[in-house]
Amino acid sequence: MYMNQKLPFQLDKTKTFYEVLADWVGDVFYDILPEHGFDVRDEQIYMAFQLEKAFKENKVIFAEAGVGTGKTLVYLLYAICYARYTGKPALIACADDLLIEQLMKDKGDIEKLSTALDLEVDVRLAKAQDNYLCLQKLDKVRGNPDRHGSQVFAGVYQKLPAFVKEKNTLQQFSAYGDRKEYPELSDEEWSEINWDTFQDCTQCSKRQRCGLTLHRDFYRKSQDLILCSHDYYMEHVWTKDSRVREGQLPLLPDVSCLVFDEGHLLEDAAQKALSYHLKHRTLERILQSFEHHDLRESFLLLVEDVYEANDLFFEELGRQMIEVEGSDRYEVNRSAGLQRATDQLYAKVQMLGEELVIESERHFIQVYDQRALEESLDSVELSLRLLIQDRDAITWVKREEGKEEPVLFIMPRTVAAVLQEFVFAKSLPVIFSSATLSVGGSFEYVASSLGIKDYISFSTPSPFDYESRMKIFMPSDDFFGENSMKKNVNYEKTQWIKERLLQTGGRTLVLFPSAKEQDEFEQLNQDNDYPFPLLYEGKSERSHMVQLFQEEPSAVLCASRLWEGLDVPGESLSHIIIWELPYPPNDPVFQSKRKGKADPYLEVDLPAMLLRMKQGVGRLIRHKEDKGTVTILSQKLLSDDRTAEHVIQILPPHAPIAEAEKI
Repeated sequence: MYMNQKLPFQLDKTKTFYEVLADWVGDVFYDILPEHGFDVRDEQIYMAFQLEKAFKENKVIFAEAGVGTGKTLVYLLYAICYARYTGKPALIACADDLLIEQLMKDKGDIEKLSTALDLEVDVRLAKAQDNYLCLQKLDKVRGNPDRHGSQVFAGVYQKLPAFVKEKNTLQQFSAYGDRKEYPELSDEEWSEINWDTFQDCTQCSKRQRCGLTLHRDFYRKSQDLILCSHDYYMEHVWTKDSRVREGQLPLLPDVSCLVFDEGHLLEDAAQKALSYHLKHRTLERILQSFEHHDLRESFLLLVEDVYEANDLFFEELGRQMIEVEGSDRYEVNRSAGLQRATDQLYAKVQMLGEELVIESERHFIQVYDQRALEESLDSVELSLRLLIQDRDAITWVKREEGKEEPVLFIMPRTVAAVLQEFVFAKSLPVIFSSATLSVGGSFEYVASSLGIKDYISFSTPSPFDYESRMKIFMPSDDFFGENSMKKNVNYEKTQWIKERLLQTGGRTLVLFPSAKEQDEFEQLNQDNDYPFPLLYEGKSERSHMVQLFQEEPSAVLCASRLWEGLDVPGESLSHIIIWELPYPPNDPVFQSKRKGKADPYLEVDLPAMLLRMKQGVGRLIRHKEDKGTVTILSQKLLSDDRTAEHVIQILPPHAPIAEAEKI
């Protein structure tokens, strides 16, 4: 057996690895960590010995542990040791990059554990591709002096390492181009220069100097831990076979075990990764590649036919887009006209693929270029085939930020079968860790959505004293006043929040169910002059924004994506205001989930909302000394007793509930 790093304990010939590991874990929690000032809890030790079974039997385990349990330390111990025992790194996939930053930050859990155990841990970060700068896109926006914000992008170019701009052979280089290096850019500005799914990296002349390429080479060599997002892991799963066929390495190396932190969010990442994306210039870009080769006239005429069929398809798609209220997505009317246009384009793309094989035999296209073109055409062909053959496929359209060109998304109705085959059927320990994996004591909602049938599970509560540290306010019957249906309730809520913020001196997280509602709140606050900063998610890089919130004790943070992952202990976060219950959006994905359900509200909408609510409320008390209040501003709690009862059930136990003062 090859061990890439030394185990932190001696193996015993009279015991199995798992027995020695269990003894060592007991010593760590009962002796070593307390000596270094750690608060070791019974719930934490209980979780540790539950995980032993999952590793020993290569099982899937749902490890639901309340806030403050110290669950991260538990799975880190097992993951590091198992990686060293097997000679393969462990993979820890988090819901988003903010969670990853918290694991890897100075004095974060990995550093604390490493110091306490006197153990050097090789941990490396694999971020999703859209977190990296694209040199081609940067050159494009810099080349347009009339463009608004061009000076900002000129500044980005000036910060590039010297080797990126040089033409000679690479001698020395370092990783660069991470989104975190450009905190001054808004999300909209970043989208102008970052990698996106429509970039053809295989044909890029800057590939060897690309920050994404350099980062990828670095993290693949980790000996203990690789950290990535759920999105990136699912992208790896979905592209692994095609990358191997193209002669490329998979995005991630083989690993010894999988840990999904905030694992209840994995389905969303899987759906995103398994979606096909099509826009007008997807095919155009492929077809333009053929113009650089000496090809038969009949082939070039076929290329022209595909251009025409592509134009007709997107013209018809534009006529069949239906705006969905409360969503940034459009429904697609699967009309007879769209079906004909799809059939025609699919037939032409099929013919082009067949003709490309003949052209390749004439050796006028290099082998590498041929493979890249074949893979690109195959992706388009597969997406069109799914649109034609699967009437249950989920389809929607989004418009690119600041652009009129629509992007068509096509996704299989269920991702469970794919996950079962490519993730959970493998003989690996798989740990789902979160404070919110069950609904009403059952793990079935999450397990069934992921296609997991064979699993072990446990729940252990938070050790925090919520009765004395948290107070929850919910609206009374007259909270919204008389004739509330005739009022501009959002305006009234905004005024109420303003008064409370001024009374408390800020120190508040305001959570919104969607970016649209956050934007409306921002618009209503434009003329308000607060004596403390209001930070809005999306205006700068997220970890930078969270750092500002933590460092400025009176700041207010307004967000729609920070229901999970935000960890700000101390006085900086003393109040959480929940604008409205975070029900899932009225978009094609959730519309598909609701189909065929006897009670869509009880089986889909309510469980999804309750999981997110539980996470949002959990942002308040992150340490035993924390204290504060949670206010829920929802009319739904007054109009639906059934929903109100469910919400109360998922709130922290013994936390007193009071009526909020009326608007």
